Amino acid sequence: MWTKDLFGVDKPIIAMCHMQAMPGDPGYDFDGGMEKVYDLARADLKALQEGGVDGVMFSNEFSLPYLTKVKPETVAAMASVIGQLKSEITIPYGVNCLWDPVASIDLAVAVGGKFIREIITGVYASDFGLWNTNVGETVRHKMALGAKDLKMLYNIVPEAASYLGSRSIEDIARSTEFNNHPDALCVSGLTAGSETDTQILTRVKSAVKHTPIFCNTGCNVNNIKRQLAASDGAVCATTFKVDGIFENAVDVKRVKAFMNEVKDFRKGL
Repeated sequence: MWTKDLFGVDKPIIAMCHMQAMPGDPGYDFDGGMEKVYDLARADLKALQEGGVDGVMFSNEFSLPYLTKVKPETVAAMASVIGQLKSEITIPYGVNCLWDPVASIDLAVAVGGKFIREIITGVYASDFGLWNTNVGETVRHKMALGAKDLKMLYNIVPEAASYLGSRSIEDIARSTEFNNHPDALCVSGLTAGSETDTQILTRVKSAVKHTPIFCNTGCNVNNIKRQLAASDGAVCATTFKVDGIFENAVDVKRVKAFMNEVKDFRKGL
């Protein structure tokens, strides 16, 4: 499985490094400026790596409310942050420009990211409006940039959105795998930090033939063994924050406690 080749472990934990709001975002801190964005991202990255996660994904998590076509200034700011931190990154890393797969690909190519996670296929009704995609154009854009080895994690149960149509999650997973050849499928809860339904993870896992399945939200020290038993890895963020609160900074002690549970689980594989 490519995940083992990239991360060096079975059932890897990809930690999110949430960037603060940036220029153009409603929540941007004009007084702190980009230096604050750099400093807080650096502190979170250090805590995540010290805590022992297997990979890291940089995202503009605090660019709320999100756009489905990200502005150039946001991509530029994210590239600037990752460029500032690049010499300090010691684990495989990827990017996520919420919620724009083309922008995510552009950013990954610019900063050397190995993977992206995005809404790449499907049509959804969401808090951010009607959410349409064009997977054929997106994948061709990746190839046009020479990024044939860039891994694409498809979120098939996006946060704050519902698939338009009455197809089951199993049918969505099967057709997404057949038509699009995703590198992985991500299954989420309602919002960041919301627990992903283990039964849905199991149903998606049983529906596909070759594609790794990631638990995309809501993993914590108490449920991670159960979630990993039903998936091939996890993307984690809120559980690593101080007091488990989305808006807070990463707490290295929480990261270490979580990863100790993961390592204990892996002993039984």
